[in-house]
Amino acid sequence: MANDKDPLNQLKNLAQLKDQLEDLQRRVESEVQAGVPQGGSLLASPFLKGFLAGYVVARLRASAVLGVAMGTLTGMYVAQNYQKMIIIENVGSDEPDPPHRRRLLQTALWAVLLVLLVLIYGSHAPLIALTKSSGHVPFSPSSCVVLIEFIKLLLSLCTVLATGNVRALWASVSWMAAAPYAVPALFYAFNNNLVVVMQAYMDPSSFQVLSNLKIASTALLYTSCLGRRLRPTQWLALGFLMGAGVCHSYSSLDPEDQDGEGEREVHITTWGLLMVLAYCIVSGLAAVYTERVLKTQHLPLSLQNSFLYTFGVGINLASHVYSSSGGRAFLEGYSAAVWVIVAGQAANGLLMSVVMKHGSGITRLFVISSAMLVNSVLSWGLLGLRLTPFFLLPVLMIGVAVHLYY
Repeated sequence: MANDKDPLNQLKNLAQLKDQLEDLQRRVESEVQAGVPQGGSLLASPFLKGFLAGYVVARLRASAVLGVAMGTLTGMYVAQNYQKMIIIENVGSDEPDPPHRRRLLQTALWAVLLVLLVLIYGSHAPLIALTKSSGHVPFSPSSCVVLIEFIKLLLSLCTVLATGNVRALWASVSWMAAAPYAVPALFYAFNNNLVVVMQAYMDPSSFQVLSNLKIASTALLYTSCLGRRLRPTQWLALGFLMGAGVCHSYSSLDPEDQDGEGEREVHITTWGLLMVLAYCIVSGLAAVYTERVLKTQHLPLSLQNSFLYTFGVGINLASHVYSSSGGRAFLEGYSAAVWVIVAGQAANGLLMSVVMKHGSGITRLFVISSAMLVNSVLSWGLLGLRLTPFFLLPVLMIGVAVHLYY
C-alpha cells in the first residue's frame, strides 16, 4: 500500500498506462483503416474503449476495484450511445436533402388527394341522374347512406386492426373519448333529412344558390370557434368562392331541349328561407366541430373514424327504419351505377377525414366549389346538357379565389 502512494510509483504507472493507451489507439486506427467493421473484433468494441477510459481515470484516483467498476459503467454507456456519437452530417453531398424530398412527396400526395376528392364530389350528381328511371331514383336513398356509413366503418376498423397493438389501443380509450363523435353524426343526419323536407318550400335552383351561404357560415364559425384568423385577402377569396357558386347555379348549364315554355318557376317561402339558413349553419357547425375533435384528440385517424362512423351507422339506420315503407327491400333497385356511387362516397368520406385532420374545413369548401366545375363537364358529356359561355366566369372566379387564399 505504501508503494501505491509513492509519487514515483504513481508516475511510473501513469507512464505505463499512457503507453498502453497509445498502443491501443494505434491498433484500433489500423483496424479502421483496414476496413474492419464495427464490432468485428475486441479492439473495435465501443465497450472496451469506454471500459479502458473509465478504468484509467478511476485507477489513478483510487483502487483497482473502483477502476473496474467505473470502467464497466463507462463501457456500457459508450456502447449504448456509440451509434448516436458517430453520426456525422453529410456535408457537401450531391443528393437532395431528405427533408426536402419528403416535403415534395407530401405535396404530391396532398395534390393527388385533393384531385380525387374533386372528381368524386363532381361525379356524384351525374351518377345519380344516370340511375333515374322516369324521373325517380329506383333505390332507397336512406339505405344508400346506411351502406356508405357501414363501408366507411368497416374500412376504418380494418385499418385499426392492420396497425397492430389493438388491445393496448382500445384499453387506452374510454367511452368519454368516443362520445364527442355522436354530435357530428347527428348534425349530418339532420342535414340529410332537412334537404329532403325543404324541397317542398323552394325550387331546386333557389336551393343551389342559397346553399352557397354555407361558405360564409363555415368561415365565420372557423374563425370564432377555432380561433383562426383570416387575412383580408382570404376573406375576399371566400367571397369569390361564394360568387362562383351563385354564378354556376344560375347560368352555367342549360338543357339542350330547353325552349320558351320549359322555364321553371322560381319560388321560395319564408319557411324555405329559414330551412336553408339552418342547413348552412348546421353544415358549418358539423365541419368545424369535426375538425376540432379530430385535431384535439391525439388518437389515430382510423380509430377516430371508427367512433364517428359507428354513430353514423346507428343514427342513419334508425332514420332508414323510421322513414322507409314496408314494401321496398333494403337493396331494391341497386344497379352497378348505384354501387359505384356507394363506393365513391365511402372513399370520399375517408379521404375528407384526412383533410379535416391534417388540413382545414376551408380546404373542404374549395374542394366542393371546384367539384361544381367537374359536375358541369360530366353533365355535359353524360347527360347532354349544354355549357354556356358564362361557364368560364365561375371557373375564373374559383381560380382567383385559390390564388388569393393560398
